[in-house]
Amino acid sequence: MKHIRIVILILFACFTCAAFCQQAAVNPLNDWSEFLRTNMQRYNPYEDVLNIHNVGKLHLRWSYTTGGPVFSSPTVANGVVYVGSSDNNVYALKASTGAKLWSYTTGGSVVSAPAVVKGVVYVGSNDNNVYALEANTGTLLWSYHTGSLVQSSPAVVNGVVYVGSFDYSVYALKASTGALLWSYATGGWVNSSPAVANGVVYIGSYDYNLYALNASTGAKLWVYATGYQIQGSPAVANGMVYAPSYDGNIYALEASTGAMLWQRDVEGVISAPAVANGVVYVSSWFAEYLFAFNASDGAMLWASYIPGDASSAPAVANGVVYVGWWNNDVYALNASTGDQLWSYATGNSVESSPAVADGVLFIGSNDDNVYAFVLK
Repeated sequence: MKHIRIVILILFACFTCAAFCQQAAVNPLNDWSEFLRTNMQRYNPYEDVLNIHNVGKLHLRWSYTTGGPVFSSPTVANGVVYVGSSDNNVYALKASTGAKLWSYTTGGSVVSAPAVVKGVVYVGSNDNNVYALEANTGTLLWSYHTGSLVQSSPAVVNGVVYVGSFDYSVYALKASTGALLWSYATGGWVNSSPAVANGVVYIGSYDYNLYALNASTGAKLWVYATGYQIQGSPAVANGMVYAPSYDGNIYALEASTGAMLWQRDVEGVISAPAVANGVVYVSSWFAEYLFAFNASDGAMLWASYIPGDASSAPAVANGVVYVGWWNNDVYALNASTGDQLWSYATGNSVESSPAVADGVLFIGSNDDNVYAFVLK
């Protein structure tokens, strides 16, 4: 009997250790819990599995089929992937297997990328609402009705949800209740996603302008006029704001004043740039290139040819740039040189933007699927 008890204790210790090790493998610092990530740069500095030497060995771990195209970009938190679909649903999928944990049905397509903060999922829908869902169960906590489509991806900072709407407005909502704190009216649709840094909300509008708003009050701090609509989202790094515009240019502005520091013609941008290690990466809508510019002065570092248009925003992690393309493919490129290291053909165009966490690449496709890629 004594020997049996010893064996049981040993087995229990092994199972406990295995469970602990499995849990410990998910690093919360490595999560990609918002569209722009918490650093507002679409850059994961904690990724240490995938790199330029092994990313060519990526293979499909799983795919999950929704009921419609997946424009929404996946977010990853605590071992769960959250993503929207044109089938009107928000999905929570187990990151390791793709098994569905729950789904929540809204009244319209979900193009917005979810933001996951303190156990709550915040996401917009084409039914004009912003939703707050319990992250473990999908239970509705609150919803806020705007005047039009919400395709903007929320940013959640200091207990406030910031998001744009096609009713021309930018909203600040109390994260715990959905109560309106303030709204700011622009002159056009707002499907740009906000970047929030140092108490300022930066967001673009179809009225051709990039706005800097006081995060506490919504007061306008400055506005910068580009030559055409701003669909994409700005990125913020080292006191500079990098703003895409459909007028063909990527703009670098001083974050505190809106003064232009440099601009470069990339023949149209409708996605967010990524900023990492002093480099700005941006995909072009017309030029069929992924570009890399020096973040300080705008000098071109490289341009990698990829056939077709692009509306996917790049993601950068551990020396690799990941991006989707309208030619149906997902790519991984060397961040220093632009050399293509890996690609995968989905069944339709890829407008979703990638997320990289804990050695896994996640992305959606207009073939109705969400994909997860890992090393062989």
